[in-house]
Amino acid sequence: MGHDIGGLHHVGHVVRDMGQALERYRRMGFALPGPAYPVLGEPPEPFGVANTHAYLAGSFVELVALAEAGRLPGDARPIPLHVPEDRLPALKEAVRGTVANLDACLRRFEGVHILMFDSPDIDAAAERLAAGGAGHGGVHAAQRPVETVDGLVMEPVRYLEFDGSGPGRVPEGRVGLAENAAGSPHGAADHPNGAVELTGCVLCVADDELAEAERRYELYVGHAARRDGAVRTFVLGEGRAEVTLVAASGLGGLLPGEQTARSGGEGAAALPAFAAYVVAVRDVAATERFLRDGGMPVGRTAAGEVFVPARAALGTAVVFRQAG
Repeated sequence: MGHDIGGLHHVGHVVRDMGQALERYRRMGFALPGPAYPVLGEPPEPFGVANTHAYLAGSFVELVALAEAGRLPGDARPIPLHVPEDRLPALKEAVRGTVANLDACLRRFEGVHILMFDSPDIDAAAERLAAGGAGHGGVHAAQRPVETVDGLVMEPVRYLEFDGSGPGRVPEGRVGLAENAAGSPHGAADHPNGAVELTGCVLCVADDELAEAERRYELYVGHAARRDGAVRTFVLGEGRAEVTLVAASGLGGLLPGEQTARSGGEGAAALPAFAAYVVAVRDVAATERFLRDGGMPVGRTAAGEVFVPARAALGTAVVFRQAG
């Protein structure tokens, strides 16, 4: 097993209404700061996208929405951009691409469209992927806003994204690797639901696409999956996390009650789709009580784990697993 994939870095939940998403996630017990969004010009206008993060141990869940004037919640925080005039056209073009990608996601469905693996050595991973024939756009450096005890700071991050149907996209959305800078300033937040770590993600694919999806993800992570009927599980980071692929016909066996939402009908997500992600919690019984007390519907996975169905979690189910 290779050592250039250590676990999951984050999942990105693309939402239509940031205020609604914050209300729903806070009801599920996630501690989330108000979203940050860039502003440009005078008077400053929202520019691009707004996002916020539920910080976990070495990972996070991101909420992302268009930064539209009049649709941002009251606790949203502007980040002024100071860009030299000669670099402004390139920045605007890049942001237009980001907005177009977000629009494309929402045209498919509201839910998780982003999965980033955590890599302790992204340069080695990039070499392995290229040698194996996995198309990607190379390693890039960027900055992202991070909430710390001293306020909002910009953290450097290096990342690569796999190429598929378009730049930075594969059929299920944006998938890639990310490597945090040494001494990353964010730590796990104190979540009322007891969440401590992002430990899994479930990708549902059409039955006749399972073999191809398995081939791709085997190349991404550098080793074979564990097979169980219509389910393929890739264990990451010596058991720290996992990515599960499931054929559409097997989704109901994995997440009871979810199959109708994915196999047709109003509001159905187009396949392939990230059907769920998994968060480890300190005390799953206490988490279930918190969810029920907050009026959230609760289901049970085939393994007996607690989950909030996709219909209540804005398009992607959230599974809560006992830590350890």
